[in-house]
Amino acid sequence: MFGSMFSRLLRQTHMYLALLLTPWVLLYALSTLAMTHRSAFHPDFYSTPWEKVSDQVLTAQFSADATPDFMGEEILKTLDLEGNFRAVLSKDKKTLTVIRNDPVSPRQITYTPADGHLLIEKQNFAVQPFLERMHRRRGFGSFAADNAWAASVDFVVVAMIFWVLSGLWMWWELKITRSTGLVVTLSGVALFVALILTS
Repeated sequence: MFGSMFSRLLRQTHMYLALLLTPWVLLYALSTLAMTHRSAFHPDFYSTPWEKVSDQVLTAQFSADATPDFMGEEILKTLDLEGNFRAVLSKDKKTLTVIRNDPVSPRQITYTPADGHLLIEKQNFAVQPFLERMHRRRGFGSFAADNAWAASVDFVVVAMIFWVLSGLWMWWELKITRSTGLVVTLSGVALFVALILTS
């Protein structure tokens, strides 16, 4: 009785998790195809030109020892563009480039400390860059949106491990499939190891 109930619960959980996480699985599948088969797509699929949004002057001045991250954060606050970013100061310290990461429309802010000039640009949407940004988006940080996505990725990882384990259980539970399943499983392991050793 218990075994039957456990088996039913396992199968339903296996199925409903798959239905729930379909968007994530499709995202990683499509983004991987886009990254590994670049030559199969039209150049426009990868085209992401920067488009000028505005020119303005930042009235605030930074001290000489201000870090790129500090300046980037303050600039984004001024522009109401708070969120995940990276900031790089040129070697001659004459230009600070701030990339405001965004899956759909990233922003690039070029700041010139000497005169406070800000050039703000956005990157037009294109399918491949969007898929790749979403594929690579991970890690917990200071922003709720990033943390929510990172938590969802953790959940997908746990679900994948569960699918493997529950799939093994369901395979072993059906005696008629044990021999064939064993051959398929060992073939998969052998192929995986062979590809690793020859890469």
